[in-house]
Parts: sequence; C-alpha cells; structure tokens
Amino acid sequence: MPTTRSPWPAATLAVLTGLNLCNYLDRYVLPAMATPMERELGLSDTQFGFVLTAFMLGYFTTSPLFGYLGDRMPRKWLVVGGVLVWCAGTILSGRAHGVLSLLCFRLLVGFGEASYGTSSPAWIADLYPPVRRNLALSFFYVAMPVGTALGFILGGAIAAQAGWRAAFLWAGIPGLLLAGAVTLLREPPRGALDPVAADRQPAPSGWAAFGRLFTFPSYRLVVAGYVAQTFALGAFANWASSFLQRAHHMEMAAADHFFGLAVVVTGFAATGIGGFWASAWQKRSPAGYAWVLALSAAGAVPFSFAAFLAPDLFWAKASLVAAMFLLFLSVGPVNTLILETVPFTLRASAMAVSIFAIDALGDLWSSPLVGWLSDRFVDLRQAILWTLPEAVVVCALFWGWLALHQHFYRRD
Repeated sequence: MPTTRSPWPAATLAVLTGLNLCNYLDRYVLPAMATPMERELGLSDTQFGFVLTAFMLGYFTTSPLFGYLGDRMPRKWLVVGGVLVWCAGTILSGRAHGVLSLLCFRLLVGFGEASYGTSSPAWIADLYPPVRRNLALSFFYVAMPVGTALGFILGGAIAAQAGWRAAFLWAGIPGLLLAGAVTLLREPPRGALDPVAADRQPAPSGWAAFGRLFTFPSYRLVVAGYVAQTFALGAFANWASSFLQRAHHMEMAAADHFFGLAVVVTGFAATGIGGFWASAWQKRSPAGYAWVLALSAAGAVPFSFAAFLAPDLFWAKASLVAAMFLLFLSVGPVNTLILETVPFTLRASAMAVSIFAIDALGDLWSSPLVGWLSDRFVDLRQAILWTLPEAVVVCALFWGWLALHQHFYRRD
C-alpha cells in the first residue's frame, strides 16, 4: 500500500484539536452553572446528576454505529455532521424550561459528539507514523482539559453577567465555525503509514468487527482501567465546583474559576509531559505507554482521598491539583494504546467500543450516583468519598496488570 498522507497534517490536527476543545467546552459549561440552574428549574441533586450525564446516553448508545461507519466511509462528513448536531444541542440547552426538555437537548449533544469522537482520533492516527502518533494524539487531547476549563471559566463568567441561558449560546457558536473548516480538509488513506502486514486485511463485517476487538488482551485491560478512571473523573468534574462551594463555602464564581484554572494548567502541562514521557519510554520498552498509565493512576490514589478528607481549603485545593495532574498524565498514551492495540482497519470501532464502555460503565452513572448519595447522606463530601477515590484504585490495578504483562501489549 502506498505511504501517501494528507497534504496538511498539521492543519488537520489543528482544526480537529480546536473542535475537541469546543467539544469539552460544550460538555462542561453545564456543571459550571449547577447552582443557578437547580434554583431556577427546581432540580434536586439527583435530577441534576441525571442531566449532567444525559448527553452520555446519546453518546455511548450511538458510538458503536458511528465507529462502524468510521471504518468504512469518509470520516470528514461524519465529523462535520456530528459537530453541527452537538452545537445545535448546546445552543438549544439554553432554551430549556424544565428537566424533560433539558434532558432531550443534552441527548442531542451526545449524538453529535459520538459521530465526531469516534472518527477524529482514527483520522489523526493516519496522519502520522507510529513514532510520532502518540505526540500528535497527546496534542489533540490537550484540548480536553483546556476545553473543560473554558467551560467552567467562561460558563461561570457569562452566567454571572448575562445569565446561564446566554452561556449555552456562546458555547455553541465556535464549533459551528470550525465545522466549516473541516470541509476543506482531505483524508489520508487508512493505514497508509502503518507497515505491519498483518494489519492489512479488511475490517470484519457486522457485529464481528466489535467482537474481534476483545480478542486482544491489551485492549481489554486498557479499556477496563479507562472505565474506572472515567467513573472517577466524570463525577469529579461534574461535582468538584459544588463540593468546594458546600464543603469549603466558596462562592460559585470563585469555585468555578479555581477549578477551571486548575484543570487547564494541570491538564495542559500533564498531558504534554505524559505524551513526551510515554513516547520516550516506549522507545525503550514495548510496555512504555502502559507503565505511564499505571504509575499515573497509582500516584493519584492518595491525593484523591486527601482532596476530600482535608478540612482546610488550602490542602483540599492542593490535593485536587495534584490528583488532576497525575491523572492527566495518561490522557495521550491511553488513547494511543486504544488505537495501536488493534489493527488499523478497526481503529474507529476500537474508539467507539471504548467510548461505549467508559460511558455505559463509567461516567454515565457515577454523577447520578454521587447526587443520589448526596441527597441520602445530606453530605456531598461523604457521597464523593464513598465512590470516586476507590475507582482510581481499581484503575491503577488494571493498568498495573497491563504494565507487568508486557507481552499483552502485542497485537499478534
């Protein structure tokens, strides 16, 4: 197969990364405005917990379909269509007047994100050879903490000045502009830069494509640890600002600003450091990526407990920052492993199954669970302590298992 590639790899990576930033901005503008939205719409913590994860129901239920299509049809139009749908859902969220309409609009966000999220990483994987792929994907996923932070910072700031409804409008506009830029891009051939001959076989048809993924032990362990990490991070991101307000009596704007700033600084720094660290380690060991995953999760365990046990605001903040930094180290290599532990003909499907698993078993129900426990205990701190740090422990165990069994990394 010829080793042709997209004529604009850097431009393509920049546009898709910009969309990934908008993706997470649109996702996390919602929890930034929990307090005014609960007050105006009369929602309990349990109800708002379901609203927070409603988009994931649309996200994970349709991701297998879009993953299947992403391995068989032009990814550009799947990306463009997905962006248009999720931006529409974001803008319409600002028009909601009750829990039912809000749930419907957040589901729409999830449908759009599924189409974009399954195809974009596979597209990027075909832009760069294996030796540069992890760094490219790490750059792409730097947008995750930056977009999350902007969702909290801009959402909180706009809500304070113009109300929470205006925040959704302004969050949805940038993605629409970038969707136009995607139409100008060209895709490289699938697997053009992958020299492994064993990969050069057509993708299985039907459901067999998804079943084959689970024949790769390394893929199973990566996704299992990712499920546990996502369970913790999803609920943590959705409830952290409310925790700071309730447990440490911070004002909403101050809590949103601190958490947003902490996410962008730790996420930007740690994702970049983790990407370079993993690439350097991988050159010396076939389990280099896996060891970065295992050590980052294990290091985050004590800080994830301390963040919610510390009675002093300073130490709570310091522990939150440390835990986030360590967990963000894994962002690049975990997604690289998802794509590289399977044949290139199954990359979009691998990303889709990963999305399905981490949402269906992870953050789809972790935020509602924390909200339900908070209502039951009348104490958000206890609700978090009974759930999230333990999930980080489980994550460390799965990724440690992967790192200790280096032969599992092999696809063949």
